[in-house]
Amino acid sequence: MARSIAQDRRPPPAGSTSARQYVNQWTEAEALGAERVRAFVLILRTRGCYWADLKGCSMCGYAKDTLGRSATPDELAEQLAAALRAYRGEPYVKIYTSGSFLDDREVDARSREAIVAGFAGRARRLLFETLPEFVSADTLQPLRAGFGAEIEVAMGLESTQPEVLLHYVHKNSPPEAYLAAADTVRGLGLRAKGYLLLKPPYLTERESIDDVVTSVRIAAPHFDALSVNPVHIQNGTVVEWLYHRNRYRPPWLWSLVEVMQRGAADRGSTRLVTFPTAGGLARGPHNCGRCDRAVLAALEEGSLSQDFEPLAGLDCPCRSEWATGMRLEPLGVEA
Repeated sequence: MARSIAQDRRPPPAGSTSARQYVNQWTEAEALGAERVRAFVLILRTRGCYWADLKGCSMCGYAKDTLGRSATPDELAEQLAAALRAYRGEPYVKIYTSGSFLDDREVDARSREAIVAGFAGRARRLLFETLPEFVSADTLQPLRAGFGAEIEVAMGLESTQPEVLLHYVHKNSPPEAYLAAADTVRGLGLRAKGYLLLKPPYLTERESIDDVVTSVRIAAPHFDALSVNPVHIQNGTVVEWLYHRNRYRPPWLWSLVEVMQRGAADRGSTRLVTFPTAGGLARGPHNCGRCDRAVLAALEEGSLSQDFEPLAGLDCPCRSEWATGMRLEPLGVEA
């Protein structure tokens, strides 16, 4: 019997014990304007993204870390209580649900308000993610009132090119929906952050660089911040299927360097950052292995300081291999 998409992507419905425990929590380097701070990162255990049940994105495997069902308000309250015990007053808080924080199927309205209120008076900025169809004054205004400080609404725009979103990333909304949602967020006095994807499947290295640079230029007027996210290989995804058949390589870090240098010239006053997941690993963005650590450190420093000029001083023998590979891409071969 054929399995459904949801069965392939999601775990079986979890019991009460695991449903009362969040997925993960850590702190990481961030910036509030020119100030370097620590950010408190929390991944709540919810049902996750509804789009994963219908089609899902080609690079996203986060549904496998979900609850397999909707969380009850009591379960979410216990996750929040545990998170607040771990919270040490970090000024920047990021809350993820492997989907949309504003989707009632993942986090009901009262639980959303309680979660935001739990950090009110302590954090100066709170970030959560959503798909654009859940952005509205009705969903956002109660959260703004309950938090009292900056709220940042993040959305996975990925690309401003409709064909890339539809055919390569498999998103459910066109770029215009993300740009309009960002305008709505900012019109309500909140911050909008967009994620841009470096090297979705079926794009060459050069095409993916140009796609992100173009997307920075088009999206920057609509967002307060743009984060360039290089693809890393997640389990159970189209990208992993291609990777195991030697038909996909995660992006080079040199590609990310070029994106940040070129993008910085077109971003206007919009903050441009990149904090690659699995950087330097085989399943993440990487170079030759010898220069990866230095390149990643320079990218992080540029993201925090917003000064990307030092990236011009980076070099390694593998940079010529990267450049040669891109010259050979039109011939369908690799260096």
